[in-house]
Amino acid sequence: MERFFGANEAEEFTAFSGAHWMALTVCAALVLALYCARNWFKQGKRSVRGRVALAVTLVLCEAGLNVWYAAEGIYDARYTLPLELCSISLYLSVVMLLFKSKLLFQVVYFTGIGGALMALATPVLWYAFPHFRFFEFFAAHIAIILGVLYLIWVEDFRPAFKSVFLTMGYLNVLLVGVGTVNLLTGGNYMFLARKPESTSLLDYLGPYPWYLLSLEAAAFVIFLLMYLPFALGSLRSKNPRLPHAR
Repeated sequence: MERFFGANEAEEFTAFSGAHWMALTVCAALVLALYCARNWFKQGKRSVRGRVALAVTLVLCEAGLNVWYAAEGIYDARYTLPLELCSISLYLSVVMLLFKSKLLFQVVYFTGIGGALMALATPVLWYAFPHFRFFEFFAAHIAIILGVLYLIWVEDFRPAFKSVFLTMGYLNVLLVGVGTVNLLTGGNYMFLARKPESTSLLDYLGPYPWYLLSLEAAAFVIFLLMYLPFALGSLRSKNPRLPHAR
């Protein structure tokens, strides 16, 4: 049990190890399974139950993480507040799923999927398989992605082009608040104070503080690319002469 829960006994996580690839494979398999079952979920009350199940999964992940912090005595305002982008997206995802919020979807589609995919590709994680934190980390990020895709494939939600700018505005307001907390606590939430010690995509965006500007530009481009499939779909629906993807 100490190896599973202990804060000081676990092996350090290694990116793109066998366990990491296993987690990425599970993510891909669950996304494919959700897509294949999308029509099944639309029947009767299954759509509501599916949304609630995903919301409960997210709540259990976050609650379990905080219980673990308390049990191991490692609460620290510098590290354990839920102020990382994916943590904030998790809380928004719970509300989005439970209340079927189209407004929150317009933001979480970009921040949730974009942030979670980055986290899954280059995890800032200090605990290797089979530690509790390994399972919690991947379960929470995969559930964020599944929650957004569920609303697209089952509930027929769609992001709007203006949502790209709405999300950019939301992120910049968020940066002010999180940056203030960093100054008060000495933390590095959302990596606004410095890059993470582990390898990440930020390593390719220049030194501090310039990587913050590079990150803004990269986020804007990524959000545009994420909106592109819906823009093309809208054009095809308006002009049936355009070729459809095979």
